[in-house]
Amino acid sequence: MRLTELLKSQNIKLGLDAKTKTEAITELVNLLASNTQIADPQKVLATVLEREATRTTGIGNGVAIPHGKCAGLTDLAIALGKCATPVDFQAIDGRPVTWIWLLTSPPDKPNPHIHALARISKLMTMEKVRRDLLAAQTPEQAFEVIQQAESTMG
Repeated sequence: MRLTELLKSQNIKLGLDAKTKTEAITELVNLLASNTQIADPQKVLATVLEREATRTTGIGNGVAIPHGKCAGLTDLAIALGKCATPVDFQAIDGRPVTWIWLLTSPPDKPNPHIHALARISKLMTMEKVRRDLLAAQTPEQAFEVIQQAESTMG
């Protein structure tokens, strides 16, 4: 599975207005809703925030992957946001987060969810990917960076 098979460039937002973790997650949930990727944004938001309350999804290197399994979804949905101003996510390295990958999926399809989390983690540990994403000026350019990186990952 490739992230670029699931992530659409219209679900990438460079320049999130959020100043807090909750605002950032809300912005990405609303982006998915506005692009008809999810039908019930309030339910998805509640699920993701509930999961976030159990343990931070700030994985370090300026990256967070908030996620949740939400009844009523048929497939995995992914959004990616770049914060205009880095946000405190209580990340494991103590640094603020610039890149936020939001995942939500149906509870009865755990495998795509787990594979996507692993793939994002692997992708975002690559310094070149993080650097190239920072240089991206448009969602399409960010998508291309991800696509190119995935072609080398196998």
